[in-house]
Formats: sequence, C-alpha cells, structure tokens
Amino acid sequence: MKLLYLLYFLLIPIVVSAQHGSLKGRLTAGSEPLSFATVVLSGTSIGGTTNDKGYYHLKNVPAGTYIVVFSNIGYVTERYHVSVKPDEVALLNGNLQESSSKLSEVTVTGVSRKTELRSNPVPIAVMTKKEMDQNVNNNIIDAIVKGVPGVNAVTTGPNISKPFIRGLGYNRVLTLYDGVRQEGQQWGDEHGIEIDQYGIGRAEVVKGPASLTYGSDALAGVINMIPYLPVGENNVLRGDYIADYHTNNGMIGTSLGLSYKKNDWRYAFRATAKAAHDYHNSVDGYVYNTGFREFNLSGMARVDKKWGYSQIAATVYDNRQEIPDGSRDSLTRQFTKQVAESSTDNIRNRPIVSDDELRSYSITPLHQRIQHYRIYSHNEFKLGEGSSINASLGLQQSIRREYNHPTLASQPGLYVVLNTLNYDLKYNLPSIAGIESTLGVNGMYQNNRSKAATDFPIPDYNLFDAGTFLFAKKTIGKVDISGGIRYDNRHISWHDFYVGPNPKNGFEQHVKLPDTAGAHLQFPAFQHVYQGVSGSLGVTYNISERLLFKANIARGYRAPNITEIGSNGLDPGAHIVYLGNRSFNPEFSLQEDVGFIAYLKDVDLIAELFNNHINNYIYQAKLTDANGNPVVIVPGNSTYQYQQSSARLYGAEFTLNVHPQNVKWLAFNNSLAYVTGINGNQQLIDESKGAAKYLPFIPPLHIRSEFKVSLQKAYGAFSKIYFKAEMDAYTTQNRFYALDNTETATPGYALFNFGAGTSIKSKSDKTICELFLQVDNLFDKAYQSNLNRLKYFEYYRSSPNGHLGIYNIGRNVSFKAIFPF
Repeated sequence: MKLLYLLYFLLIPIVVSAQHGSLKGRLTAGSEPLSFATVVLSGTSIGGTTNDKGYYHLKNVPAGTYIVVFSNIGYVTERYHVSVKPDEVALLNGNLQESSSKLSEVTVTGVSRKTELRSNPVPIAVMTKKEMDQNVNNNIIDAIVKGVPGVNAVTTGPNISKPFIRGLGYNRVLTLYDGVRQEGQQWGDEHGIEIDQYGIGRAEVVKGPASLTYGSDALAGVINMIPYLPVGENNVLRGDYIADYHTNNGMIGTSLGLSYKKNDWRYAFRATAKAAHDYHNSVDGYVYNTGFREFNLSGMARVDKKWGYSQIAATVYDNRQEIPDGSRDSLTRQFTKQVAESSTDNIRNRPIVSDDELRSYSITPLHQRIQHYRIYSHNEFKLGEGSSINASLGLQQSIRREYNHPTLASQPGLYVVLNTLNYDLKYNLPSIAGIESTLGVNGMYQNNRSKAATDFPIPDYNLFDAGTFLFAKKTIGKVDISGGIRYDNRHISWHDFYVGPNPKNGFEQHVKLPDTAGAHLQFPAFQHVYQGVSGSLGVTYNISERLLFKANIARGYRAPNITEIGSNGLDPGAHIVYLGNRSFNPEFSLQEDVGFIAYLKDVDLIAELFNNHINNYIYQAKLTDANGNPVVIVPGNSTYQYQQSSARLYGAEFTLNVHPQNVKWLAFNNSLAYVTGINGNQQLIDESKGAAKYLPFIPPLHIRSEFKVSLQKAYGAFSKIYFKAEMDAYTTQNRFYALDNTETATPGYALFNFGAGTSIKSKSDKTICELFLQVDNLFDKAYQSNLNRLKYFEYYRSSPNGHLGIYNIGRNVSFKAIFPF
C-alpha cells in the first residue's frame, strides 16, 4: 500500500506537466516592439510583461481556452482568444494602437500625492515628451500652447512667451520646474521662462485655481515642467544628442543629455546651446533686434531606498536676448537703430539697419542678459501604513541686466538680482476610513536688489511667504471626492529708495542714506501683510470606465506683485513706464468648473466649461491726461498705470478626437477654446462709452485641427513614420480693452502647418535616430496675434503700406534630430 502511495505522488508532476502548455509571442505598436507591456490571462493569476524587444513567454499554463489581455499605459487595451494545448507552445502576437486617453496617467501637479488623472476633479492636461518633440518650436511654452486647449501665450518675439490660462496670465499662472516654483522677475512683459526646452520630459497643466496647494500666484492655474529622466540598464551610460534648426530665424539648437544608473543611484546631466538671428515675415522683412543666444546646464543625482528617496538637482540658465523697439524709416518702413541716448535721440533721423546686421548671430549692444541659477532637493520618507513625509528645499538666483544705452554699451539700464529660498513640507497621513489626507506648509523668502543701473522701475524689497493647508480625498463607489482649505500670509516691505544723478556717466543712480543730497525719493518706505483663505471641493463620477463627469468649485488667492504695488519708473526692455498703486488689495476668485469626458472606441469627446468671478482684479491701462493725450514721462516710452476692479471670465474648451479602430493609421484631432473677460467697473464702462467693457489681453476663439497618418509598418530602416496636417485658426478679436487705445481690434487668421517624422533603426533593431520635420505657417501668412506685444511697437499714426506695428513670424521650416545612445 505504501508503495502505491509513493508511485501516486511521483506520477502527479508528470500528469500535471502533461496537462500544461505555454504561450509566447511578441507585442508591437504599429511596427515597433512594445517593451514592458502587461500580458494577462483573464480570470487567472497568470501573467507577465514583455521584454525590451516586445517578446513575452508565459510558462506552465493549464491547457484550455483563454482570453489574453494586452495592455500598456498610453495604448488601447486589446483582448484575444487563444487555446493552449498540453505539451505545446501556443503562439500569439498582438498589436496595440496608441490611445489619446490619459485617464490612467498619474499626475503630481495640484495634488498632495500622486493621483490618477481620472480621479482628479480639477481640469488637468498632460503633454508627453513625444508630443513636445513633435510640436517643434522656439521655446517650451509655444509647444504647450499647441498641445493644450485653453492655454495661450503673450509673446515678444520667438524666444519670449509668457503663458496665459483661460485669459489670465503673468503672476496668475504659476510656473513650476520639477515641482519648485519658478522665480525670475515674472512681473515684466518681456520676461520669458528660464527653462531648457530640450530637457523637459513631461508637462502637466492645471486649468483653474490651484491656490490650495501652491498659495498665491496659482489663481489661474499651474504649468509644471518635469525634467526628462531616462531609465537605463545598470552600469550602462545612456544619453541622447539633439540637433535642431529653424529656417526663419536661423535658430540652431544643440543639446547633449547623459544618464547613468548604478544600483539604487541614478544620475542625469544635460547641456544645451541655442542661437538665432532676427526673424522675418512678408510685411516687415527681418525684424531688427529679435535674435538671442541661450545656454543651459542641468544635473541630477537620486537614490531610491526602501525608506523612500532623496534627490538633489541644479540648473544654470544664461540668455542674451535682443530688445526690439520697432523704430523705422517713415517712408521705406525699414528698421532703424538707436545710436544716441534718449536725451539727444531723434527717432526720425536714426540710421537704417543693414542686411548683414539683420542676419547676424552677433548680439547687438541693446539687449538683455538673464542668468538664472537653481539648486533644489526633493525627499520622501516612508513611515508605514501608507503615511510619508515629503520635504523639498530650493534656492534660486535670477540676475537681469537690460542694456539700453547705445553710447555706453556696458552700462545696464536695469540691473536687478532676485534671491529666493523655497520650502515645502508635507505629511501624508495614514488612511482613515478610506480618507487619504495631507497636511502641509510651504512658501518662500525672497529679496530683490538693484545694482549699478540707471533705471529703477521697482524698489529693493523683502518678501516672506508662508501658507498651510489640509487636503483630503475619498472614493465612495463610483464617486471620487477631493478638496481642502488653505491659509496664506505674505509679508512684503522695503525701505526708502533714493535716486540721484551719477556724475560719472550723466545718468541716475541708486543713492543710499545718509548721503542723499540732490537725490529724490522714488520709492517711499512700505510695509504690508497680505492674507488669504483659499480652497476647493470637487467630485468625479465614474459613469463607466470610459465615461466621466467632473465638477469642481475653487477659491483662488493672489497677493499683488511688486510692480503692481511698487513700480514707479522705466522698464527698459518693455519700453514702458509703470506706475503702481500701494493701496491694492489681494485678488480673490471663485471659479466653477464642469467637465464631461468620453473615451469611446473610435472617438474621444471632452467638454470643459468654466465660470470665474474675481474680486480686486488688477490690470494695466495706458495713462492719458485731461485732454486724452498719452502721458509721456520718459520720451519714446509709453506710460501705463495699474487699475483694480472686479472681473468675470467665462468660457469653454471642447475636444473631439477621431481614431477609428478599423483604420488604425488615421487620427483626426480637433479642439476649440473660448473665453470672454468682462470688466466689473460699471462706472468706468459708462464713462468710457463701453471702451472699458472688456478685460485686456483676452485671446479670441481658437480652433485647432490636426489630420494625422501613422504608418503601421516599417519600410526598411524607417519605422514610426507619421505625417500630419494642421490648421490653427483664431477669429477676429473685437472684444478688447479699447480705453485710451490700450488695445486695438485684431483681425482673425488661419495658419496651416505640416509635420512629418520617422525613426531610423539598424539591422539589430537599435534606434539610430529620430527625425522630425515641421513647417509652420506653410503659406507665409502675414498676421498679428492678439497677444503679440510687438503689435503695438509703432511710432507713427499711418504707414505707406497700410500696416502698423510688427507682425508675427512668417513661414518657418524646422528640422530636428534626436540620436539616442
């Protein structure tokens, strides 16, 4: 009997083995292998992932018929039927189509912990590195504008773009770099974003108040630009080299990135250089003084352990950006240049700029130099039971010099140094009754100092900012609920600031106590504390896996920035004298958002509606005298004074993407964005006979369509081949702030663009390079954007060719190549 039992147990493995088989194959996306994708036998615990070549192998699969599920983030999940027979290997290959649905993507912006996009009630858009690579542009903000409905940019030439979200910009849009708020003199019209466009791997855009987690300056939304961090094999140096060329302004971009992984440690480094001469269009020809030269360095080290992680990173930014002023010969409309100081300058008698100067990569004497240095650290400490502590600390220095003296080229008109210390501490509490909550405190200390300059638009100030918040979220069945409350306190102050004559150069200088003889008090001492309570509450109703309804209500808060309360002087780069108001109160907004999202089999439908009421809205308007004539404090420069009133902004964004499953190579993507801004100062509207009805800098209706063909097969060494045709249309903007000619109407226009791209692979299936071609403004349309500041750079009331101001960039052909190694 014992012998029979022994034989029974010895034979069981043989019988079991005889009833098992295996399943293997390859998963691709188009003609490309899909690495690290998930393969699961539905209804079982059997599964695995594909390797870096897209192959998978599931062993010891019981004989039978199964549904195999292939899935990967960013792709449409596919299901296949397969039969596994005993002692046989079943072969099953799969092909996944890219999905426009990003509901399962994890975001970090505007929340206290990593959160799936689908469960966040606040409108958030995500742009991947692939999408940004295909949106070839002169700067990172323009690439985001192309990809996110409701986002626009105020521009001052090709390399200066300041983001606007749903009609609100400047200090109302908080720009983050890897979660750390960007501080670099954002108050200026012509001050761009000091970030390396080639080093960004992902952008997350919050469309709506995010004051709950970030405090002041996130009243309109947040743009978080997250650096690209390659994941390579252990002890192997990886990297990429990027080459970029634009025909319109001759922009040459080059960037080298390196990464290395050794056990728990990861390292990354990037160096970038860009240079361009003046851009051109069919009306103005080459636009004088719009070239630039930019350098970037960045580095990061990170260690991941069971207790959490620690990361330290640093960036260096150095940009020499020319400053256009728009002066021309009145008859030929050729651009002229300033060669004398403003006291003796005759704008009608300036020399004409030569063709060689317009095409030169040399930076002219009248330019601005911006240097930005940043070092920061992110840390996470896991405490168990789902709780953790996140701590971040950052130090930034922004140095801005604007050279506006043609006879003293080395003498800056503006020279300011801004130092900022950022801090952020969060405690993620253990889950209680299914409620995830976070308690946090964050803010900054900041000081601004003028150096050896001749113009002083803002005082030397000190700022301390602190805010504390509580955020919570809970899922109840199909409903996700999240929200919280925050309190902010911002203290800003400065001492008496005197300005007097400088005998060494004949201009003015900062004069310090006690020797103030002959000087005047430009900025009397000031001290004030701004306080604000903000918060939000929202729900997401998951009707099904593919249908969602979202609703959110949020109160935003923004303290006035330094130029709104303290400015009293010329900003040389903007050619504007700004006048602030020390009595301004903080802005408070109440915004309601409603969204419906449907990611269907062949179509994506997204509808987002918003309504935003703002108290104490601050805006700038031209200053005129009693006779309606422009006030001129500094010859050749406009004078603007800040105003404050209530305001209302409302609008919507709609997205319709068609991607037929039966025609996998085709995608037809469309979006529409609309916003209206109404001034709440009824008395001013009545007195101006309606000229002040609308808020300034409100973009018109924007319609964008893209027809894209992605070939599903490889042709020799060429794979991932795509072609796309785009239409980018803006309607006429007749709803503008017309009082005192602060703004003028802007005609509508439609731009047509073309793009193409491919990957080139070796015989061993290794990517040699990725190639991108982009043609913007294919038909060389002459147009002026409503948000183009150069539109108002005009010295004459009429023009021989009927065109006033400077026009946007003309046709631009871009070539970009990425060589991974």
